[in-house]
Amino acid sequence: MMICKKFARVFALCLAAATLAAATEAAALDYPTRPVRWIVGYPAGGTTDIVARIIGAWLSERLGQQFIVENKPGAGNNIATAEVARAAPDGYTMLLVNPANAINTTLYRHLPFNFMKDVAPVAGFMRVPNVMEVNPSVPANTVAEFIAYAKANPGKINWASSGNGTSVHLSGELFKIMTGVELTHVPYRGSAPALTDMISGTVQVMFDNMPSSLPHIQAGKLRALGVTTAQRSEALPNVPTVAETVPGYEASAFFGMGVPHSTPAEVIDKLNKEINAGVADPRIKARLAELGGIIISGSPQDFGKVVAEETEKWAKVIKTGGVALE
Repeated sequence: MMICKKFARVFALCLAAATLAAATEAAALDYPTRPVRWIVGYPAGGTTDIVARIIGAWLSERLGQQFIVENKPGAGNNIATAEVARAAPDGYTMLLVNPANAINTTLYRHLPFNFMKDVAPVAGFMRVPNVMEVNPSVPANTVAEFIAYAKANPGKINWASSGNGTSVHLSGELFKIMTGVELTHVPYRGSAPALTDMISGTVQVMFDNMPSSLPHIQAGKLRALGVTTAQRSEALPNVPTVAETVPGYEASAFFGMGVPHSTPAEVIDKLNKEINAGVADPRIKARLAELGGIIISGSPQDFGKVVAEETEKWAKVIKTGGVALE
């Protein structure tokens, strides 16, 4: 009799587990059944926001529910990340993952979340090169010429960034570390005011995100010396990579999707499948290419590897360069 009761309890537990698994799978098959919030840690109109809206529109079309972009700027992307990290793991709140998530892990001493543990990777969309550019008054037409000029004028060249700890800033820090040049860092509150001073000649060099600088380069107001990705960019096909002069140099902005930890694998896989289909679609590829984007795709694990590698790389740069928030 006792054996029968134990068997009955075990059977009941197994049945409950199977029922829960079946219910979870069924929910994932129906997902999404209501609008989805996509949290972006920057104001509307920037590259991060534009990318989210492009991919969000695709997902809305494919999955039959609105993927609504919510802009929650502040604290270097940390406000948005914290909101997603503590959200219900049901697939209805997601994060636009970007370089700040990799950088902030080391840059900030105290965060209300552990990004690598609290946010699960879903899929990558693209990498965007930064572009090493100078004011036309700088007597350098190549990266090699700029290095020679900088070494002949240590500390006299003003180097602009969109703010301390941004990918624009750390791209320059990496360049300094790998070349040994001395530049005077001038951080701004965003790329727009930095570009204004670049064009006027107040500052001389910048490693800016390509989308914001491309029109000024094309208009001849700034001179592009190199792109920061490992491969040349289709948006500036005649501009070499920095790595062609500084072997091993690579610094780019990456974009993808993350969801709260413990979100059902079936939901993550469904989103991953649709995102991969999106970045393979000619319409989406063309729009991302207009932003200077180089498509990345693959499994959630592939994107997780990208994030882990970026986090490790920028940790070394931050520590070696002594980067600190002011």
